[in-house]
Order: sequence, then C-alpha cells, then structure tokens
Amino acid sequence: MADELSGVALVTGGGRGIGAGIARELAAAGMKVAVSARTKEQVEQVAAEIDGLAVVADVSSPGDAEAMVEEVERELEPIDLLVNNAGIPGWDLEPAWEARSEDWWRVFEVNVLGAFLCCRAVIPGMIERGRGRIVNTGSGASYLPGQRTTAYGASKAALYRYGEGLALQLEEYGIPVFTISPGLVRTEMTSRFSDDMPWTPPELAPRLVRVLASGRADKLTGCYIHAEHDDIEDLIRRADEIVENDLNAIRLQR
Repeated sequence: MADELSGVALVTGGGRGIGAGIARELAAAGMKVAVSARTKEQVEQVAAEIDGLAVVADVSSPGDAEAMVEEVERELEPIDLLVNNAGIPGWDLEPAWEARSEDWWRVFEVNVLGAFLCCRAVIPGMIERGRGRIVNTGSGASYLPGQRTTAYGASKAALYRYGEGLALQLEEYGIPVFTISPGLVRTEMTSRFSDDMPWTPPELAPRLVRVLASGRADKLTGCYIHAEHDDIEDLIRRADEIVENDLNAIRLQR
C-alpha cells in the first residue's frame, strides 16, 4: 500500500515535467502542495489540478526564495517537505569555450544557488519545529562517464555534494536530506534526445519522493538514490549496512 502523507510540501520547478509529477503524487498522498516556477500559467495549471498553491518565483533570486517560503507558510502551513527540483540544462552552452560566461554560470545559479537559497529560507523553521525533510533532484550527468556537458553535469555534481554536506549539518536536528536521480525521463528538457534512449518511466521519481516524504527512509539521509535502478524498499531494509559501508554515495573507488 502506498504511503499516506500529511503536512505541507513545496515543489520548485513544479510547473511541468518531473516537478509537476512530484507535486501530483504528493497531493494524491494527502499533502498540501505549493507549486513554484517562473512561468505563471504552468504553476497555476498544476496547482488547479491538485487543489494546491501556485507561487511564481525565480529560485536563484534571494528575495524570491524568501518571499516564496513566506507565502507558502502564510497561505498553507509550515513547510514539512522541500523538493528542490528547479533546474535548467544549458545544453546549448557547449563547447564551453564558446559560451558566454554569464550564460554558463546561470546554470549554477538555478541548479545550485537556487537549492541553497530555498534551503536557507526553509531550514530555520524546520529546526525550530524539530521536523522537516529536503529532497534535491540530481542527475546521472553528475557521475556517469562520457558526459560532454560542462555546466549541467558540474552543477548537478555540486548539488549532490551540497546535499551530502547539508545532511551532515542537519543530522543533529533530525532533518534528513536526500539527492535523487529521476533517471532519463521524457520532458521538455530531454526532448533533444532520440527515441531509442533508455527512457525511465515518469512515475518512478514521484513515487520515490513519496516514500522519502513518509519518513521510512530517514536513516538514508545524505544518500544518492536512483528512482529506477535502486529499490527503495530494499535500501530501507539495508539502511544500517548502507550507512556503515558508505554506499549510495558518489565516491572515488580504489
């Protein structure tokens, strides 16, 4: 039986694709969901579907991030789950030596700084209340070999390291932090890829986030979890082994 949830979730980048799927799944599980993105029409459409709250914001703006969290907690209730899903690809910035520096850096501003700013706005309240969870949407581009991307892959690698360090900092407060890979899902961002790619079913990432939101996987804080290639129920059963042996982490192997 799927986990039944309660509380409030904020999903950034929730106006389409993976983020919209996560928002729908969390709402179906029983959470009050705020959907945020830069495009007003998209977030309003998703929010209307799930009886949620639409918030237009640019996560890379400190003012927007703070105002977004304030609005969600004013209109709904304190945020129990933050899903940092907002991201941009920057496929058109390669080769790197031909890209404008401000365009290349913009990928980091959204994918990494955006997550930092949202966490910074949400975490003090979570610490005060003694509860909360954070999920960052990572990517296989951060660790798979043969990646010819510099901005996107590097930003997602940085996001994972940020999440892992944050998990250690928040451990004493009982606030787990996870980084997930949704796999290769057909979205507007991946429309450039061919039909014969190993596409991931779009429902897997939302289902994974639902389990993480339940609290059953809290021992796996700091871990990197793949929506398709990891069996989350198996990971939960083996949580002590995974933590003890530093598994489900991006590491240099010798």
